[in-house]
Amino acid sequence: HDLAMDPLLTFPEARVLGCLLEKEATTPDTYPLTLAAVVTACNQTTNREPITAFTEADAEEALAGLRRKKLAAMLHLAGSRAPKYKHLADDYFLGLHKPERALLTVLLLRGTQSVAELRSRTERLFPFSDPDAVEASLRRLIDWQEGPLVAHQPPGGGRRVASYAPLL
Repeated sequence: HDLAMDPLLTFPEARVLGCLLEKEATTPDTYPLTLAAVVTACNQTTNREPITAFTEADAEEALAGLRRKKLAAMLHLAGSRAPKYKHLADDYFLGLHKPERALLTVLLLRGTQSVAELRSRTERLFPFSDPDAVEASLRRLIDWQEGPLVAHQPPGGGRRVASYAPLL
C-alpha cells in the first residue's frame, strides 16, 4: 500500500484500530470483538490518552471507515449472535513484526510519547530489552517501505526529551 496515497485515519479510527490490536494481544480469547466490546475498549480509562466517551454509533462509524480503508473486517461467526470485528493490520502493513506492532498499538492508543514511556507501556505487548531496542524498532517504523508510520520529534515544545508520534 502507498501510505501517501491512502487517507489518514480519523482520531476515532486510530483509537479503534489501536484497541483491536491491543485486545488481540492481551485478551485473545475474546478477540475478534463485538461492537459493545470495541466501545468498552475505546472508552477504557487505563492505557488511553485522551480518555473518550465513544457511543456505539461513533464506534460503528470508525469501524466502517477502517473497513473502507482495508484495515478492519466484520465477521459473522457461527454460534455468535452479534458480528465481530478484527483488524487487518498484518495484511495492510506486510512485514510488521511484534516489536513494531506493540509500538504502533501504544502510539495509536496514547499519541506522542518518549522512548522511556513507550518501553514501559509496551511491556504487556512486547518486552523490549532496553531503550536501544525500542529506538531500533521506531527507526523501522520511520523508515517503513511505503512511507513513515511514525515521526521523530526532537526535544522542545514543553518536552525535555525526544518523542515519537504516530503518522496514521
